[in-house]
Amino acid sequence: MTAQPLTLTPAAAKRIALIAEKQARPAILRLSVEGGGCSGFQYKFDLADAPEDDDSISETGGVRLVVDSVSLDLVGGSTVDFVESLGGAAFRVENPNAAAGCGCGSSFGI
Repeated sequence: MTAQPLTLTPAAAKRIALIAEKQARPAILRLSVEGGGCSGFQYKFDLADAPEDDDSISETGGVRLVVDSVSLDLVGGSTVDFVESLGGAAFRVENPNAAAGCGCGSSFGI
């Protein structure tokens, strides 16, 4: 089974561009998956200086989203969005592979 690429929403791309500009870094968001969290796996976001050789890359509005090949198996087909609400602002992953998730949206189970 081949993992589906990810989608970066315009709202997320705009926020990443703003953060990258303030930090004088390229507008590249790295999404990775680590063991842990209340549901088994947790999402990790970092700015990257450049894509790695095995990364899957998607782009929206000149902003790139990169995911390593191991993490892509767990998040393929996902949409990364930036949501602002009364409770705060955060990047949110809508992951079609997740069978379970936590209330805060930062971890998931397969």
